[in-house]
Amino acid sequence: MSKLTHLDDKGQAHMVDVGAKANTERSATAQGYIRMSQECLAMITTGTHKKGDVFAVARIAGIQAAKKCSDLIPLCHPLLLTSIKVTLDPEPEHSRVRIEATCKLAGQTGVEMEALTACSVAALTLYDMCKAVDKGMVIERVQLLEKLGGKSGHWQSSDQS
Repeated sequence: MSKLTHLDDKGQAHMVDVGAKANTERSATAQGYIRMSQECLAMITTGTHKKGDVFAVARIAGIQAAKKCSDLIPLCHPLLLTSIKVTLDPEPEHSRVRIEATCKLAGQTGVEMEALTACSVAALTLYDMCKAVDKGMVIERVQLLEKLGGKSGHWQSSDQS
């Protein structure tokens, strides 16, 4: 097992120094789901939800969250992201919305946390906007699907269901 990089020899948390790392193209893709009632999903997809375009607001929230990741998660580096893409795909057959976020940059550290944060906040935004219709929504399976770049190269999840 590899050593935890955010802990020093005394077990104290610190921000990892990435100054000596090479700038490389890096990207990460994460996904998550939010399950909801068929009624709630239909309101969103048909545009009849009283709060308007729920997907547009959730997409913007996910993008903003990726940009603010270092403000939300201690020890994350502030990053100059070059691309953030958040997609929301309704899956009526499963009564859920699939959220996918991809973040990219040319830099010295990865963007996995930014992609995961974008998915999470997009899902939370859907919950917030729809809770009056369905308080029983469930956010689930937020996970990293793939990362590219850096010293460790390409990694892909074997569980992408």
